[in-house]
Amino acid sequence: MTNPVATGAGPMPVAAGIGLRAPHIMRVLAEHPSVAWLETHSENVFAAGGPFHDALGLIRRDYPLSLHGVGLSLGSADGLDAAHLNRLREVVHRYQPDLVSEHLCWGAVGGWHSNDLLPLPFTEEALRLVVARIGRVQDALGRQILVENVSTYLRFEGGDYTEWEFVAEAVRRSGCGLLCDVNNIYVNSVNHGFDPQVYLRAMPRSAIQEIHLAGFTRKDNLAVPLLIDSHSRRVAPDVWDLYADAIALFGPVPTLIEWDQDIPELEVLLDEAAHAEGVLDAHRALPA
Repeated sequence: MTNPVATGAGPMPVAAGIGLRAPHIMRVLAEHPSVAWLETHSENVFAAGGPFHDALGLIRRDYPLSLHGVGLSLGSADGLDAAHLNRLREVVHRYQPDLVSEHLCWGAVGGWHSNDLLPLPFTEEALRLVVARIGRVQDALGRQILVENVSTYLRFEGGDYTEWEFVAEAVRRSGCGLLCDVNNIYVNSVNHGFDPQVYLRAMPRSAIQEIHLAGFTRKDNLAVPLLIDSHSRRVAPDVWDLYADAIALFGPVPTLIEWDQDIPELEVLLDEAAHAEGVLDAHRALPA
């Protein structure tokens, strides 16, 4: 089977999509479920060929697609991995996704790769570094990318910015778009003790092109509250409330349901997407 090349990208539907995960691929191919769009991790298609490429090529004919990166390590003290960036450029050319995104963090240095997305110091030096890196990626791809705010479990002392100021300034200076992860905002607000509404209000509305929602895990019997962005369960009620506040602030935005561990039946993801679609529809129904 050959992998068809997408003929072009268009605007992402302002609707709810789901992450395309391996257990659901055959059902998506066979049943063409009613979902507005799909997202997959960019690194899943870094191999030159194989069954996933074959399947994604067919799926791309029927669904708008977002490629979401987890390994570019924009904030590393090392330079960008040229091989990684080249492979990303190749898959972007191959699939012509409607959106391309990466995390605003670091995860590799000196040949060592973390199993998690690690936080940046919110300093002017770090800000200048990530702005330059985003610019290099956008130049290499010939298109705008989105950067995502990440969940964190520790933070550096000091700094020149709050987290929300840092994210907003990185977007403003680089000209990239913003993937606003509402679950990550809520997780960090509990872990670090800030008001998530302040964070939301600081986000540059015109730059927000995608929202992520996911489930977290609460760690009990600890000295301080701790939430883990586990992507292993349904979206929590408090996160749904914050999402509704985000849509009230920003207007309807393409919204993705993420689920990466303990992956349930496809119907569960579609039900979560329907919940998000209900929030979007409720906002659309408001008088102008």
